[in-house]
Amino acid sequence: MIGGQIALAHLTVSALKAQTTEFCQLARKLAMWIATATLVIAAVLPASAQSRTPIVRDAEIEKLLVDYARPLLKAAGLRSDRTDVVLVNSPSFNAFVSGTKIFVNTGTIALAETPNEVIGVLAHEIAHLAGGHQDRLRQQLDRAQTIATVTTILGVSAAVAAGRSGNSAGVGAGSGIMMGGQEAARRGLLTYQRSEELTADRAAVDYLNKTRQSAKGMLTTFARLDRGISLINDRINPYKISHPLPRERITALETAARKSPYFDKTDPASLVERHEMARAKILAYSNGPSAAEGFARKTKSSKAAQYARTITKFLHGSPRAALPMIDKLIARDPSNPYLYEIKGEIHLKAGNARGAADAFDKAARLEKGGSSLIQSALGHALVLQGDPQSLRRAVGELEVALSLDPVNAEGYRFLAMAYGRLGDVGSADLATAEQNFHSGRYKEAKVFAARAKRRFPPNTPQWLRADDIQRFEIPRNRR
Repeated sequence: MIGGQIALAHLTVSALKAQTTEFCQLARKLAMWIATATLVIAAVLPASAQSRTPIVRDAEIEKLLVDYARPLLKAAGLRSDRTDVVLVNSPSFNAFVSGTKIFVNTGTIALAETPNEVIGVLAHEIAHLAGGHQDRLRQQLDRAQTIATVTTILGVSAAVAAGRSGNSAGVGAGSGIMMGGQEAARRGLLTYQRSEELTADRAAVDYLNKTRQSAKGMLTTFARLDRGISLINDRINPYKISHPLPRERITALETAARKSPYFDKTDPASLVERHEMARAKILAYSNGPSAAEGFARKTKSSKAAQYARTITKFLHGSPRAALPMIDKLIARDPSNPYLYEIKGEIHLKAGNARGAADAFDKAARLEKGGSSLIQSALGHALVLQGDPQSLRRAVGELEVALSLDPVNAEGYRFLAMAYGRLGDVGSADLATAEQNFHSGRYKEAKVFAARAKRRFPPNTPQWLRADDIQRFEIPRNRR
């Protein structure tokens, strides 16, 4: 639909070039408006949103976000096993929904000073999912496009007729009809988006009340956003933005939030510490030593401070010097699987595959419910050990990991390594095809799938999976 309208605008411009340069410029503005409208809904189109989103995987932070979201999903009447929370590698404070996924920027966690602030963000995004806002926004976009198209056709007809008769005023009038319709459609779409944002805010407060949590974090978030735009607030046209201004959202929510019996309820101390540990990890990995040290000095959690410094030492200093630091943390919290996971990463960087495998194995046994990422790391360490027994065990561990998380591209990479070292070329090619497929490298995936098909008898499970990959139709935006 959108592409068709752009083509229509282009053909119209070509037909009128000889009659009026002004109309050509206006037609190009129509194409620009259509492109802008496309960007407005980019966050609700699964293919485009996910293909360009820098996803980051971390077992500890993913588990934290799931624990934040699970009671809210239940309150909203959504199934937690059908809704994924995905971590996006971005320093900005933001989140959005696409399909059945909630995308949360790493910056949202790093900048939030309490778990409640992140929980409020998740409650808002869950309200978008529960309210079917993605589908309704698509309907509104279709409506806006229809208005723009109809008024463009009317404007084109008027301008053509005026141009043929030599009436320059009529050409201008036709152009005005076209642009007026476009502006009305654009404003209508933005008005609808703003209303849906306020609706999601109100629903979020309801979910927080149902789960006996405070909405104070939402107000804190909007106040932060308001401070961020304070210098340009008076220059923002509230009718030309897709979200209400933060001050407007505070006004709309504050009374309902403060009426809640849970408004002054604070986060449990254990949850605060998990949140601080997640912040420490994000800042150490993403922002470097100075940011991690700044956090370590400011946080009230001595454990999170030590965590930030340990990860910094491991990444930017000496892995061997980081080992006694992580061991001190483990002594303080011996049942924490993610401390053993970091210990495994430290051993890997130090070149100690056996020590890494032992640490990852301990982490996998402590992680309740199982973690594909930890299981994959164990498989990687076993592959690096290199002996036949470890390689066979690696295949088993990685197959289990991928059954838990079939889109874990790194898991397929390690599995390909294990099969390759065992001499099973067909299985290695198929695992490499899966790795490329789930990384969005579809052309490369097809190449390895074709290789794998030649290694397996027709219609076996491996042959059929390779055939599926080979037959997969690559999305147009990825060709």
